[in-house]
Amino acid sequence: MQREHTHGYYNNKDKVLTRLKRAEGQVRGIARMIEEDKYCIDVLTQVTATQAALDKVAIELMRDHAKHCMTHITDTTEQHAKADELVNAIGRMISR
Repeated sequence: MQREHTHGYYNNKDKVLTRLKRAEGQVRGIARMIEEDKYCIDVLTQVTATQAALDKVAIELMRDHAKHCMTHITDTTEQHAKADELVNAIGRMISR
């Protein structure tokens, strides 16, 4: 079955999944640290590293979105809507 529409990350899917699996492993490691009563600062360091890994996934997805979903648009209204959509996503990411 051929797909009519692919998402921007389609060509980068393996790279994104690899990053997500790495972050998933980091979260499991954090849980293990809590179970083993590790030092709070060490746990927080790992939380920060996991957040950074997820931020890299988000940035990659934004890049893919900009390349795939925004570059072919010729209608000005649609261009503005897609730009607003991306800026709103970035705003949600940085406001946490």
